[in-house]
Amino acid sequence: MTKNKKLLAWVAEVEKMCTPDRVVWCDGSKAEYDRLMAEMVASGAAIKLNEEKRPNSFAFNSDPSDVARVENRTYIASVNKEDAGPTNNWIDPVELKKTMTELYAGCMKGRTMYVIPFSMGPIGSPIAKNAIEITDSPYVVCNMHIMTRVSTEVLRLIEKTDEFIPCLHSVGAPLEPGQKDVRWPCAPLEKKYIAHFTDENLIWSYGSGYGGNALLGKKCLALRIASNMARKEGWMAEHMLILRFTNPEGKQFHIAAAFPSACGKTNLAMLQSTVPGWKVETIGDDIAWMKPGPDGRLYAINPEAGFFGVAPGTAAYSNPMALAACAKDAIFTNVVVTPDLDVWWEDMGVKCEGGTDWKNNPWTPDMKDAEGKKIKGAHPNSRFTARAANCPVICPDWEDPAGVPIDIFVFGGKRTAVMPLVHEAFNFEHGVYMGATASSEATAASLDQAALRFDPFAMTPFIGYHAGDYLQHWFDMGDLLGDKAPRCFYVNWFRKTDDGKWLWPGFGENSRVLKWMCDRVEGKVGARETAIGLMPREGDLTLEGLNIPAADWAELMKVDKELFKSTLADAEKYLAAFGDKLPVRMKEQLEALKKRLG
Repeated sequence: MTKNKKLLAWVAEVEKMCTPDRVVWCDGSKAEYDRLMAEMVASGAAIKLNEEKRPNSFAFNSDPSDVARVENRTYIASVNKEDAGPTNNWIDPVELKKTMTELYAGCMKGRTMYVIPFSMGPIGSPIAKNAIEITDSPYVVCNMHIMTRVSTEVLRLIEKTDEFIPCLHSVGAPLEPGQKDVRWPCAPLEKKYIAHFTDENLIWSYGSGYGGNALLGKKCLALRIASNMARKEGWMAEHMLILRFTNPEGKQFHIAAAFPSACGKTNLAMLQSTVPGWKVETIGDDIAWMKPGPDGRLYAINPEAGFFGVAPGTAAYSNPMALAACAKDAIFTNVVVTPDLDVWWEDMGVKCEGGTDWKNNPWTPDMKDAEGKKIKGAHPNSRFTARAANCPVICPDWEDPAGVPIDIFVFGGKRTAVMPLVHEAFNFEHGVYMGATASSEATAASLDQAALRFDPFAMTPFIGYHAGDYLQHWFDMGDLLGDKAPRCFYVNWFRKTDDGKWLWPGFGENSRVLKWMCDRVEGKVGARETAIGLMPREGDLTLEGLNIPAADWAELMKVDKELFKSTLADAEKYLAAFGDKLPVRMKEQLEALKKRLG
């Protein structure tokens, strides 16, 4: 336990409100993890997988009403409504606390209240933060063991600093005496709340046991609360992967990249380089916390200790390293469990004769619904929770408390036309514009005529304050870093021909584009100036061994000014929603691009 009076008082307050049958302080040990998993297997909540095929791994099936983040039940409860901005659901904090306090009253009856001390980032790192999650879900405790650093060392640090971020979670399903528990307890949708009290750095979550709704270290703390803390304290909390790219001479480059969903973020984080002599190592696949170091450069840590990855589509051809990371010591949620007690999901690249589906019902691949559509065995948002240490390409320095120095920022989106394969910003301020206007097509379209979905820095659901102030913070960080700011690039792996064929092979071949970026940082190659930014000169981006016809390459790198004007108009319309909080420098970048496009 602890001697910290503030922490003890908070735990006592929650215990009085939620009335659990007992309170357990977690220590993060293997014995604790094994005990909780054994209890969940015995109760029927967990399925123990085949020890030979999938050592120390377990599968869970959630309630069909509790399968993903619930954005419409996720709130920013700042004192001033204006601080939440146009990208967040705002609720008055006094009103929300009243509503949630009523829900929390007696909500843990019949259950155990777990107190989880955890660190986001290597314990004791100057970039890390200490936190406590209180939960009544053993599933959450086990996932937090993998996703964060759960340790009594965190309690000792809290005793020294008297600082921690309080996170309260309940599945919202009290048990009466003698009442049998269900496999996946949760509350109905209208009673689910994921609340961020940003003025207090406080998180309250009620009613959901799934993913980021319940693992409060993930999006709630690592992005929504942390982004607001970072703005006040002069650092950055971003929805970015971090990788190390090392050239044949041993020179290391560190890259942080932000992509909206379905744009290959995890694949890039664990890339298998096809450039001879160049090697990729993973530091993080989802979140980067970055702080200026003593030398004035920006240093990044991965605040997480594991991967919470989407299972469908993860295969040997797309991401063998992610597949290897969940070969043991993993938790699977809402996948197919095969008769020999292994796991399977759609687009895994292996054959499956059947098993039990994500609803725990018998399933075979040929099953169809009433409309004749194939019934999927795994839920589209089914997940694996895997230890980062089990990834074969994890970087040896991924837990360095000092972090790694970021050389390059990469932004991107999914565009089948208009956006070229790669271009570089003229300067950091132009790079902020590129990241702020990152967009993907809302629907599949061969000529990019679909509506665009803008997602600044892939942070739309995760900015814990006004998005206009968030963009200003990016400019402020650029001012702080000066000539030591990372170089900024924009990529688009998804360009197609008019008849729908991919123009770029993607996957491991994306390393060729990263090499060009590193060569630019080192001054080894030049660039040609275009209206939208700096682009590779003929021959500077190596295509040796690729079968890309000259016409396709020309299309991949084409900048059609007229089509860009329509994208610019869409961006201007989108940014208008930020009102008078839109930074002046964003307006200046818009005007400068207009002039360059003519």
